[in-house]
Formats: sequence, structure tokens, C-alpha cells
Amino acid sequence: MIGRKKPLVIVTRKLPDTIETRMRELFDARLNIEDKPFTQAQLVEAVKTADVLVPTVTDRIDKAVLGQTGEQLRLIANFGNGVDNIDVATALQRGITVTNTPGVLTEDTADMTMALILAVPRRLAEGAGVLTSDKDWTGWSPTWMLGHRIGGKRLGIIGMGRIGQAVAQRARAFGLQIHYHNRRRLPPKVEETLQATWWESLDQMLARMDIVSINCPHTPATYHLLSARRLKLLRPSAYVVNTARGEVIDENALARMIEAGELAGAGLDVFEHEPAVNPKLVKLARAGKVVLLPHTGSATIEGRVDMGNKVIINIQTFMDGHKPPDRVLPSML
Repeated sequence: MIGRKKPLVIVTRKLPDTIETRMRELFDARLNIEDKPFTQAQLVEAVKTADVLVPTVTDRIDKAVLGQTGEQLRLIANFGNGVDNIDVATALQRGITVTNTPGVLTEDTADMTMALILAVPRRLAEGAGVLTSDKDWTGWSPTWMLGHRIGGKRLGIIGMGRIGQAVAQRARAFGLQIHYHNRRRLPPKVEETLQATWWESLDQMLARMDIVSINCPHTPATYHLLSARRLKLLRPSAYVVNTARGEVIDENALARMIEAGELAGAGLDVFEHEPAVNPKLVKLARAGKVVLLPHTGSATIEGRVDMGNKVIINIQTFMDGHKPPDRVLPSML
């Protein structure tokens, strides 16, 4: 990096135009205009040549890729909040700083979570499909397309960080009772504000909830946190909503239970093997049992621009010789 006026910044996907323009002004930016996902070979080539790599959550920056980094690569500025796509520990061992874009996606993701909490019990996607199908709608009927009221129901939030708390705020306005499981209990003032009940035991909370919302990151500790065993603890009338990471749920077990009537349904914005979607879930969606969205929880223009600005700030701060504001360490995961 020494001797070069501008660092070579390689960006793996197309970003908002305003962000790419700013990157061109500040850095020697190599952009992905065609927006085609990088292959592993392209990622390896990028880490061999870039001073700064800007990947997204779909790029696997694992040990194999990091093992081929050039000496010049000193920063991986992830365009995304989660860093489960990056082997942070290996990066640190190789002297590479990792940053992410926390905070700016909170409201957008919480909005989408609330949308799914409403959509699944009230059968919104199923109802919308009636009007676009080949069959004519025959009109209103007192006993047709009945869903379930959400007011007064118990919402169990798994992961009470920024997004989980934002979901709780929205859910309270709809009359839901707020319960949560988190690694650390929230301060009493926060619990009081959210009117939230903490459960030390996830198993005990699950057994008593009407709706479960997953808002925790994907880490080795949260892989299949909702395992087949834990899913069986839920009531047959319960719904599961996931806008975090697909790997947190055992998808096959979830699909089996919904199909068997052991769970009422699910609203999913993320999937275990993205971009592949479990065919069992697709079948259930066509039957109106689940609502599936293509990972759009944070997909707002404002959110993507804010993410890009955070990436730029992290790069600029690092290049100026300071600790970037959104540095990620293994101990934080």
C-alpha cells in the first residue's frame, strides 16, 4: 500500500451508483459492473492483488481463499452486517482487519420481520394469489380465508440485539406480548421500555410461544439452533419467522413438521443453502402454508446507500492509519 496514492479496492458485486461514484473518486476502485457473483478463482485472484477487498454476504472468504492472500491485502470491508461468510479468525491471524456495516439495516430488517409476522397468520400471500390465479374470485364469505389474530399472542424473539429490539417495538404496537432469549439479559430499563420478558432457557420459551422470530446472527453456536428437537417443542399452532440467516433453522425438519400439521406455518426471508431454496418449502408456499421472500429484509435504496457509506468510512479510516469504527473481532462473534 505504501507508495500508491490510492489503494486498489476490489468490489465483488454492483453497489448503488452513488457509492460506486464515490469509490472511484477516493480509491483505485475495481467494480463489478455486470454484477455476476465471483467464482472462488476470482476471489482468490482478488485477494492476491487487492489492498482492500469489499465482499458481500454471498462471498465465501474462507480459510482456503485467505490462505492465498497477498501481503498487500490488509482490509476486508464487508458490505453487510453479518460476517459468517468470512473466516474472521484466520483473517486476524494473517494480519487482515475485517469490518462490517452494523446498525444501518436495523429498521429495514425489523420492518420486514413485522411484515412476515403479519403475513403468515393473516394469509396475505395466499390471499393475494387468489386474485392473480386463473380462477375467478367468487367474492367475500364469512368463513373463507380465515387467518389468526396476532393481538394478544406471545412473540418469542431469539436474539435481542438492535434488530430484535426494533422488532419488539413494532410488535408491541400490534398488541403482541414480547418474550425473548438472548445470550445476555437486557438491562432492566430496556426490558421495562419494551415490556419484554427474558427467558434464560430457550427450550422453555419455545414451548410457550405463538410466534417465534429469529433475529440472531449465524455463528457456529447458532447453527441449527432451531433443531428438529427444539422445533418439536413448539405448539402445533405456532409460526416461525426468520429474517436472520437460514442456517439457524433445520429447514428439512421445519418443512416436515409444517407438512405434517405439527406447525402452523412459517415466514422465511433467508434459506439454509442460498440461493437454492428447499423444494419442500416451495411446495408448502404454493399450498399457502409458508411465505417465502428472496432475502429482501434489508433491500431498501436508503439501506444499501447507508451500507456503502459505512464501507467507505471504514476504508478511509483504515487507510489513514486509524482503527475503523466497525472492526470485527472473533471474540465478538
